[in-house]
Amino acid sequence: MIRAGRRHFVRTLADLAAQQGVGIDQYTRLKPYLAPGFPAPVSSEGARTRLYDGEQVDAYLLGKPVPPLPTGEDDSDLLDRRECAALIGVTPTTWTSYKRDPALADATAEVGGVEHWPRAAVRRFQDSRPGRAASATAGGRPKRTGDQVPRDRLPALTAELLDADPTISAATVTAQLGIHRDTAQAALTRLRADRIADRIETDPALTPAQAAAALGYPAGQVRRATVRAEAVLRARRTTPYLSGVATALHRAGWTTTPAVPDVQHPADDLVAAVLLLDAEDAPAPALVWDERHGWRTAPSRRHPLRGTAVPPEGDGVRYLATGTTPTPDALVAALTTPDA
Repeated sequence: MIRAGRRHFVRTLADLAAQQGVGIDQYTRLKPYLAPGFPAPVSSEGARTRLYDGEQVDAYLLGKPVPPLPTGEDDSDLLDRRECAALIGVTPTTWTSYKRDPALADATAEVGGVEHWPRAAVRRFQDSRPGRAASATAGGRPKRTGDQVPRDRLPALTAELLDADPTISAATVTAQLGIHRDTAQAALTRLRADRIADRIETDPALTPAQAAAALGYPAGQVRRATVRAEAVLRARRTTPYLSGVATALHRAGWTTTPAVPDVQHPADDLVAAVLLLDAEDAPAPALVWDERHGWRTAPSRRHPLRGTAVPPEGDGVRYLATGTTPTPDALVAALTTPDA
């Protein structure tokens, strides 16, 4: 966790590499941060992005005693998704559903490209979070009405029901929450896929079907979820690459922050991502990455990713560099090259 009042000390691996005057690829290849005595990360165990306390790192590099971090709990401590989940006794996947709740969304703090939440906000949410009792009394979905649950609360409520009964069906979710059957099915598919992916990351020897069975999901209900789980795993493996691209675009002055884009799934078996270029002199409004075709420019920041269709070049769309994962420097170079 990031201790209260120490957010300004946080450094990423890219920051540490720059401090040592080397590129991030060389730094992560040499892994000096694994040397004995190097300060431990302030990110949670198993986190995809390592974060460090800069004051501790500076002391280590100067050969001085590494100062200890504060102990105890403070309402202003910043917790990442794993730490938030542990605090309220749910899985990290369930927390990912909860974080869309307005109370948590408003409290989100991004540090080093990683979302964090103040301990106090997590506790307030825990005290008021929707429970199974509230879900059970929601009633069915009246005819000729829209969904009865606000969209931002649906993932959390569905996660509660799935926690209580891994075999729950879309029909039961529909009856409990008063939502459309298709809405219930989509919510269950996303949640199960994320949890199957989590299980495989814990035990890589499992197939998606085996992970689903270990979680208690009936085979007849998870065909789409197992397909999506494979895409979720590919997306997670892509995150470091997208992080490098985001850093390069920020370094080029085309984005105001080096935030890593959220990976999207326009179809259960497809991985894509969108990077908005919000600087005035940016070469395009946005970039879209598609695991099938690589990077392309988008003519607008509004809805740059439109379903699964692959747009032809022209009218603001230009395919960049070669391959699906060109180096960040190659992508920057392609963006600075005028259209042919």
